[in-house]
Amino acid sequence: MLNKLFSFWSQDIGIDLGTANTLVYVHDKGITINEPSIVALNQKTGKILAIGTQARTMVGRTPGYITVTRPLVNGVVSDFEVTEQMLKYFIDKVHQGRFSLLPRPRVVIGVPSGVTEVEKRAVEDAAYSAGAREVYLIEEPMAAAIGSRLPVQDAVANVIVDMGGGTTEVAVISMGGMIASRSLRVAGDKLTDDILRYMRQERNLLVGEATAENLKIHLGSAYPLEEELEGRIRGRDLVSGLPKEVVVTSEEIRTAMQRSVKSIVSAIKNTIEEIPPELTADLVNRNIYLAGGGALLKGFDELISHETKLDVKIVDDPLTAVARGCGFVLEHLDELRPMLLSTQSDNLF
Repeated sequence: MLNKLFSFWSQDIGIDLGTANTLVYVHDKGITINEPSIVALNQKTGKILAIGTQARTMVGRTPGYITVTRPLVNGVVSDFEVTEQMLKYFIDKVHQGRFSLLPRPRVVIGVPSGVTEVEKRAVEDAAYSAGAREVYLIEEPMAAAIGSRLPVQDAVANVIVDMGGGTTEVAVISMGGMIASRSLRVAGDKLTDDILRYMRQERNLLVGEATAENLKIHLGSAYPLEEELEGRIRGRDLVSGLPKEVVVTSEEIRTAMQRSVKSIVSAIKNTIEEIPPELTADLVNRNIYLAGGGALLKGFDELISHETKLDVKIVDDPLTAVARGCGFVLEHLDELRPMLLSTQSDNLF
């Protein structure tokens, strides 16, 4: 009876709880929230000042007693209480404008493949504490494949590469299960750090994280471009300590990210090498699919195709693939339940 009452007043949601951004899929509405996974905290009072987009505007502009942090590191919870508050904020935001005094939704959350039991428990507990009445976890590459409408339940090899902010997930899926997978803690944030380090070591220029992120988006590439790009950036000269403007080229940014990009390509090749010969034969006539923000890195698909000798395709709307997959699972829960990860609540029965 209570479950029916809660289902009447609540909207079930799918959450891509990412290191960089959190996306929320609402039943029958699609993706309604896409905000940074960032929280601003007042260290003096212990109170949260802002979450999401509002908190991002504070990065690099706050006094010492206000910290702007990400409560998730490499796709897993690093600060339980702050993650709980962030989830509660998103759940409440979904239910704004509805007459719902106590929203208690069912929630499907994407987590990196290979997470430990402790890490799964942390995500699940945070969601329950934030107000969820039922919590289901699904591995991100599986969610990305489902969100991209790949035939994951067929007896064919589906290779998906989901490169987010904190992790890159590589998986080969067949008949509703993962035949082989890799979870690499080298992804978008690591590429940004590579650019920061390069500018500091090679150009003696100290730039902010936002500047490095923009360089990655606008000039970054994984494969040589037909027409190389360049742009101007400002930072602090490490020699003089004064502001300085320099011209940066796409070749430099590619060089800065080269080592990390190569490690991702190696993970893809190693994962494919693990699958049975019958499924390997499928790949000759099938694509490697790219999802996540990393799929938008210029030339990334060309590099993978060059290294693996296989066709590579970027899925439609790669940034939302995991969230869409979580939502699809939510709407077909009975049929797709075997694809979910076992959780502590499952062990009670």
